[in-house]
Amino acid sequence: MATVTLDGVRKSYGTREVVHGVSCAVGDGELVVVVGPSGCGKSTLLRMVAGLETVSAGTVAIDGRIVNGVEPKDRDIAMVFQNYALYPHMSVYDNMAYGLKMRRMDRTLIKERVDRAAGILQLAELLERKPRQLSGGQRQRVAMGRAIVRDPKVFLFDEPLSNLDAKLRVQMRVDIKRLQQELATTSLYVTHDQVEAMTLADRLVVMNAGTVDQIGPPLDLYERPATVFVAGFIGSPAMNLVAGRLDPGGVAIGALVLALDGQGGLIAGEPGRPVTIGLRPENLHFAGDGPIRIRTELLERLGADTIVHGRLDDGTALTARAPGALALRLGETVRLGIAPEHIHLFDADSGRRL
Repeated sequence: MATVTLDGVRKSYGTREVVHGVSCAVGDGELVVVVGPSGCGKSTLLRMVAGLETVSAGTVAIDGRIVNGVEPKDRDIAMVFQNYALYPHMSVYDNMAYGLKMRRMDRTLIKERVDRAAGILQLAELLERKPRQLSGGQRQRVAMGRAIVRDPKVFLFDEPLSNLDAKLRVQMRVDIKRLQQELATTSLYVTHDQVEAMTLADRLVVMNAGTVDQIGPPLDLYERPATVFVAGFIGSPAMNLVAGRLDPGGVAIGALVLALDGQGGLIAGEPGRPVTIGLRPENLHFAGDGPIRIRTELLERLGADTIVHGRLDDGTALTARAPGALALRLGETVRLGIAPEHIHLFDADSGRRL
């Protein structure tokens, strides 16, 4: 087992810096997911841990050993790529065994390791097939098997589910989580999919434009996002983020005032201060006497739930999640309520949580 520690890691290409002093740690046996939009620097960060990119500044340590100048093959890591990177002319068995053969490992031990990994990943019946004879999910399991047989200190996953269809991604998420729990191998996982991140991670690292906005357990980030960016990125459907201001009665969106019971200290002496107000669609409940009134413009019927898109009287767009059995019609006006503790407030300029 091992730990991974990044301390002030930076990456520049010429004068352009793409990773700006990232510091985070992965505990022994922990699965940490780095999540963020395309181009935020998350894959570059992973590649620096793997040794596929040089570190411009700062340090990367694996199990307490700084590895900045260590070759990838000597870091005792195994990486799973999104494009599988399998040898098309080799069988599943040979793909999984190749790295061990290159290390001149005993054939008996190689077979033991491959058979064990094949059993874990339900590949035992496929060992003689070529990659072209496999489905996308099976190929990804072979790629994971190739990593498992090496028995590394650290697994690195670079968006491994991106090439799979939606249904298969769900199943593979379950398989990866089960696998990581069974093997208890320290793992760093990169994805742009926040649902994937929330379901897999012990802890999340949310990256935004080369910096880390917040680190913590998934539910902590969901319930108390530190920035507007995290608030809008974590959660599906995304949190409503609307312009407002502090008001003596609470917080205002145009003429609408929402009470902030229990948060009075926040607004004392600051009426009129501009803020960004965050309201999660699932926290907006449908109530005949609710203070929020929207006119429905679009209904996404998902079965158990209906995603309701509408607008306030002043034109502000708002999304709410309703029970699927609730009778709703396009163009009707509905009233919503929200508990004060579910109202998130952020500074309008800095985007930081108040």
